[in-house]
Amino acid sequence: METTLWINARLAPHADPATLVESASIVTQGSHIAWLGPTHQLPVAFRQAATATHDLGGAIVTPGLVDCHTHLVYGGNRAEEFALRLAGASYEDIAKRGGGIISTVRATREATEDELFQAALRRLDALRSEGVTAIEIKSGYGLDLDTERKMLRVARRLGRARPITVSTTFLGAHALPPEYTGRANDYIDLVCNTMLPALVEEKLVDAVDVFCEGIGFDLAQSERVFQAAQRFGLPVKMHAEQLSLLGGAALSARYAALSADHLEFLDEAGVIAMRQAGTVAVLLPGAYYFIRETQLPPLNLLRKHGVPIAISTDSNPGTSPTTSLLLMLNMACTLFRMSVAEVLAGVTTNAARALGHPDVTGRLTVGDKADFVAWNIESLAELAYFSGLPRCQLVVRHGATAYRA
Repeated sequence: METTLWINARLAPHADPATLVESASIVTQGSHIAWLGPTHQLPVAFRQAATATHDLGGAIVTPGLVDCHTHLVYGGNRAEEFALRLAGASYEDIAKRGGGIISTVRATREATEDELFQAALRRLDALRSEGVTAIEIKSGYGLDLDTERKMLRVARRLGRARPITVSTTFLGAHALPPEYTGRANDYIDLVCNTMLPALVEEKLVDAVDVFCEGIGFDLAQSERVFQAAQRFGLPVKMHAEQLSLLGGAALSARYAALSADHLEFLDEAGVIAMRQAGTVAVLLPGAYYFIRETQLPPLNLLRKHGVPIAISTDSNPGTSPTTSLLLMLNMACTLFRMSVAEVLAGVTTNAARALGHPDVTGRLTVGDKADFVAWNIESLAELAYFSGLPRCQLVVRHGATAYRA
């Protein structure tokens, strides 16, 4: 097994500004971390065993970033709907006109697998260039078996085409397809009894999600999706309390969900339920900003009850057309008044919990996969401070160079 020595780093093993180790080194053996700490404490055996040495030039080194909520695979875009919203139309108004998610469904159904792959690859590469080493990709723009399968196959293909960990989430219950208008329960039957079993058999699903909302699916329908996931031993997630308070977060907690996401209208009962279940609160400042929401997620309640908070791009064509996780750090600080330490935890350790992948921890400790980023910065605060200035100089994933600026 090859031993590699990475020297001359300023090490932030938990992406915490309070625990920066100056003049540090990392030893990797194969895809894992074998040792890390102050260089003067580096064991002689590792120095002698090293087959390669890389000087990081005094860069700050953090764990690889985790984007734990994306809809990266889709056809077309919704720039025209953006213009409608600027003219005063609401998200619900556009959805009722056949726009919103359904317009992307049409474009995604019409696109070939290769077209979806090439479009998503550009978005993925933008995220990788900002230090993302693990990502969740949801389906949900097919709403029929063939297109959901196509989307999930593209997601798997992305993980083979680039050195990045891809976790796939089946979001068949994202919206009601036009051919099921007025028959939501029949569509949930299709999701639970036909689509999910077929996709599980093809090993395309790592987790299951549902959009629990007035323009999505109600609590009873959402619970049916969770029960179907449970039958296959799959973890669950939920788009919850984004536009109204339906009690989705509390329901997700009853099923020990990895995460409940959006959460602008979350109440204290839901917060307490999430804390007791260990469910991560995934906040999506890009969507909050893009649809011009005014209801802030209940940050003080989440802090009060100790619910772990993750931050993600929600990269999607309708409500968060962004491929910059670093910009989301800035937005979480400015819009939600989160601290630098909170947002950095939100894209490392807490995002890893929300992702639920066994190889992704969001930290740098001995025995973990060697996923880390070297940043051309003087302090960690710069990651949340600057917008648009390239700062990522090197990405290492599973012990090998995955990106170099």
